[in-house]
Amino acid sequence: MKLVVVTPSGELFNETVDYIVISSKNNGDFAIMKDHAPIISAIDVGYIKMIQGDKTLYTVVINGALEQQDNQINIIAQEAHVGLNKDSAMDHLNEVRKERLEANRQRTQDFLQAEKELRKNLREARASKR
Repeated sequence: MKLVVVTPSGELFNETVDYIVISSKNNGDFAIMKDHAPIISAIDVGYIKMIQGDKTLYTVVINGALEQQDNQINIIAQEAHVGLNKDSAMDHLNEVRKERLEANRQRTQDFLQAEKELRKNLREARASKR
């Protein structure tokens, strides 16, 4: 079966797998094997265990959707990360999210500082006109 995992950052995973097991906080656990009936499912917070022969990988997913039809599995996720186990994948995903939150916080601070300077410059410009 072909498995493709896509995030807003681009394609995260595109390989052939033997089967997958999906674990989602709200939808529970289920597996998709070769020739599975077509299915669509939401993945709120969970992971996908991907089996490729004797190799097992995990993709941690936050806010995603899964669609499977004709042995083609497509997963679209707001955020995801592939790892050798679900803990390492989740740790890396949490680190990426932490970095993004810090970057957003810094942008907000920069914006507020620029806004403060603009107000000061406007007050000074008005005062010089008097």
